Amino acid sequence: MFRPHRMSYRVLVAALAAALLATGCGSTSTGGGGGEVKGKVFRSAFVTEQGKPRPLVEGTNVELRFTDDGRLLASAGCNQMQGPVSLDDGKIVVPDLGMTAMGCPSPDLHTQDEWLSKLLRASPSWRMDGTNLVVTGSNAEIVLGPEAPATLEGGTWKLASLVQADAVSSTPAGVEASIRFENGKLNAKLGCNDAFGSYEVEGSTITIGELGHTDKACEPDKMAVEKAVLETLKGQVTYKIDRNNLTLTTTKGDGIGLSK
Repeated sequence: MFRPHRMSYRVLVAALAAALLATGCGSTSTGGGGGEVKGKVFRSAFVTEQGKPRPLVEGTNVELRFTDDGRLLASAGCNQMQGPVSLDDGKIVVPDLGMTAMGCPSPDLHTQDEWLSKLLRASPSWRMDGTNLVVTGSNAEIVLGPEAPATLEGGTWKLASLVQADAVSSTPAGVEASIRFENGKLNAKLGCNDAFGSYEVEGSTITIGELGHTDKACEPDKMAVEKAVLETLKGQVTYKIDRNNLTLTTTKGDGIGLSK
């Protein structure tokens, strides 16, 4: 008498389970407008092609950067690709993907660039698996992890450029300088001499105490770099971190650029 009732109950349970799976109650999700990835940078952790691992050129990775203003910047080790991107309905759509035309050091790098470009032009699907971004094309899949943002303290910032007024110049060849901020103590290598002192951080402002430094005679290029760094590390400077790049700007608008 009650057997049909029991069968109906089982069917109901099965239907509910199927509905829960369909709504994605696990850790995997896709986004409508891509809010989960905008403003973030992802780097490849694992790449497969036709179900097998696809090794990348040694020392390279796939990098995808989704800007807040709706653009995709991508690279696979040599050329840079970019274009306006739509992330609706779980698809990466870049209808006008441009790419630089630099000569790559090896044919393998050029081939890798073309492979990534072809994948992105084919509007692959995307989803979030925890904090990882998974991009899936017709015969390839890339699992990318989020790039950890650099912090002011911890690690060494290497001098990359000198800023004077609106002009930016690279560090002279053969001159290496760096700064390390750690627990209120500043240590800098100025290209020839060393400097040391204290600092405090409030918001985007660093207040630097009086610096002490060695006073060896150096070559002209090293002295020019040393002067620029010491002029920047005076009083209050504004700092800005963009990914792994640090800019220190004085109240006069001059400054230095560093990277990790």
